[in-house]
Amino acid sequence: MEVRLAQDDSEVLAAQRLRYRVFFEEMGAKASPEAERVGLDMDEFDSICDHLLVIDHQLPLEEAVVGTYRMLREEVAIKNDGFYSASEYDLSTLFMGRDEAAIRQHGQFIEVGRSCVRAEYRSNSTIQYLWRGLAAYVKQHHCSYIFGCASLTGTDPQDHALALSYLHHNFRAPDDLCVFAVPSRHVEMNMMPADDIRERDAVRMLPPLIKGYLRVGCYIGDGAVVDQDFGTTDVFILAPTSRIPDKYFA
Repeated sequence: MEVRLAQDDSEVLAAQRLRYRVFFEEMGAKASPEAERVGLDMDEFDSICDHLLVIDHQLPLEEAVVGTYRMLREEVAIKNDGFYSASEYDLSTLFMGRDEAAIRQHGQFIEVGRSCVRAEYRSNSTIQYLWRGLAAYVKQHHCSYIFGCASLTGTDPQDHALALSYLHHNFRAPDDLCVFAVPSRHVEMNMMPADDIRERDAVRMLPPLIKGYLRVGCYIGDGAVVDQDFGTTDVFILAPTSRIPDKYFA
């Protein structure tokens, strides 16, 4: 097994094929006619992002990519069309007054997304490979925060009332870092009183990726967003990279 960045267009295509397989064929996301025709999950951000790959060299080349993460650095986003998550969340709190000088002085933000792992590889070891690769990338590019949208399966927020309320009461970002869902898509996360929440039950409802973010000290934004195309209920995560445990940098 190896973790590294995609090195050419063919490896990006391999990541897009894996994403299509997981998001559309397995999870039932709604594919556009073009995506369905080519069997790829793709959008306009793929060309400006870096693509982290977990590769199993024991598999045939066309099947070797078994995990992927898409990453967009702030210094790249400001020269192009911004960030993917801006379609769901107002990012102005994070980027007000920031310029290239601020990036050099304080480190840059990095947006992560489109994370997926092939079904038979969904083990802690594969997730560890992805986190190790992400940690190395963060260190190389002097990133101070990781952010993006993380998903719970299903489009009825009431099905996630326990998990969303738990995240709201325990991990909401401080005011100076709090990102809000755009008003037209904002879904209230505070559905249950804090005293009614059993932590063990709430954590059990969270997908592994969100639990991983919580372990490295992430904050959660204000408001969930329903993504009908992908069949998910999304939350905003913001993780200071200073909190990532040293073991991921090994």
